[in-house]
Amino acid sequence: MNLKVLVCVKQTFDTEAKIELKDGKINDAGINLIINPYDEVAVEGAIQLKEKGIATEVVIVSAGADKAMDAIRTALAMGADRGILVKQDSAADEYARAVALADAIKKENPDLILAGHVAADDGSSQVPTRIAEILGLPHVNVITSIEIAGGKATCTSEADGGTAVTEVSIPAVISSQVSWNEPRYPSMKGIMQAKKKPVATVDAIAVENKVKVLEFALPAGKTAGIKIEEDPDVAAAQMADWMKNTVKVEVK
Repeated sequence: MNLKVLVCVKQTFDTEAKIELKDGKINDAGINLIINPYDEVAVEGAIQLKEKGIATEVVIVSAGADKAMDAIRTALAMGADRGILVKQDSAADEYARAVALADAIKKENPDLILAGHVAADDGSSQVPTRIAEILGLPHVNVITSIEIAGGKATCTSEADGGTAVTEVSIPAVISSQVSWNEPRYPSMKGIMQAKKKPVATVDAIAVENKVKVLEFALPAGKTAGIKIEEDPDVAAAQMADWMKNTVKVEVK
């Protein structure tokens, strides 16, 4: 096959990073940035399709500030062929990001669009679905395996109590679960080659956010619980009193 596979990646905080807030905003000073782990799985999946002779080109696209170039270069070091940075303010919401990515994808006209099903930072799980809707393409979510033949993609996905098998015509948007594969580490040779691989830079299409974030706040710290060691009837009464007068549970 001669498929062009495009992978959407997002740059996120390291999953081990400690999130701190300053003036109601996330403070990213000194934070290590990485490819969203779910998107990294999608990159690996695309590279494996190329190694099997199914794909002939793997293109990486990311929407964000200049520093998102690092995420693209990491994907190129893994084995992708070229990249596209869609320059966009980091405050763009899921809608604006999906519009920007869909615009870049439409110009590339790929046969298959891959992405992680969710971002590790915002956890919204919206962008791949929005891209599919904007482009009018079928979408399969949380896949754990994929087979491509005869112009169709057969995907196995997680489902309540088991798995679901979905067949769609390509082009299609496919978003992956982290269990699809184990992403490879970029080799030193791959890192050196990535420096020479082409990365185009384009400006994001201008649209207004659908969501306005007023401020971020950390959840309240956990308070100490209580331990009641009494006979059942006494313990029940004390528990009810504690829930009503201390925790302030409202019963309607």
